[in-house]
Amino acid sequence: MSSPHGRHRAARRPGSARKLATRASAAGATLALPVIGASTAFAEEDTTYTVSSGDTLSVIAAEQEVDGGWKTLYENNRSVIGEDPNLIAPGMELSLDGPADGTGTNADNASYGTATAAAEPTAVMPVDGSTPTAGYEASGANWQNGHTGQDWSVPVGTTVKAAAKGTVVEAGWDDSFGYQIVIRHGDGDYTHYAHLSQTDVSTGDAVGMGDRIAQSGATGNVTGPHLHFEVRTTPEYGSAKDPITWLANHGVTT
Repeated sequence: MSSPHGRHRAARRPGSARKLATRASAAGATLALPVIGASTAFAEEDTTYTVSSGDTLSVIAAEQEVDGGWKTLYENNRSVIGEDPNLIAPGMELSLDGPADGTGTNADNASYGTATAAAEPTAVMPVDGSTPTAGYEASGANWQNGHTGQDWSVPVGTTVKAAAKGTVVEAGWDDSFGYQIVIRHGDGDYTHYAHLSQTDVSTGDAVGMGDRIAQSGATGNVTGPHLHFEVRTTPEYGSAKDPITWLANHGVTT
């Protein structure tokens, strides 16, 4: 998979501005003019980097020559990235030269479709060519406390896609949900895909937005073939929230 990048700093030349400044301090006024020129050149370098799809902290740190590598880059931007350095998201604005001030974009706002988000959607529909059936909190004999997700009627074998970039935290069998997958995302939410006929990922796999993860089916407690899609605040059943609102906040029109 290709790894496009955001804004890049100008490549550093051997003998950086910092080195020239040190030499100027030791040598006195004879180096005043070279130091002024070098300082001006250094000031023109970008000091931030906008994360693009496919980026990792280690790649950014290497390409941008961050002193201390990815660990320093993470520590300086913990307020933007959050607690998991593996879950950086497109649209994040990272500081390259020191601690971020905490006022930039982060995974909860810019990277996942709120008012300060990147222009491009940060999620996709989990299935194409579907017909919506049971909605969130729908009542009925099939649900003890209301429906916990959104159902889309699709034929068995329809490709199921990861709604957003994340890490698979569960892939296997559940009695009621049949074959299911749960994915953790950079905004702290989890998406759940159930009643699958086949799973194509395993626990621990990293997935990109729109990657194929399974095929739809009619396993578990169902009345017909469909995809059950949930958004949760934890990986566990019982923490669901409105999946249509979540998709809309990520730029997806259902």
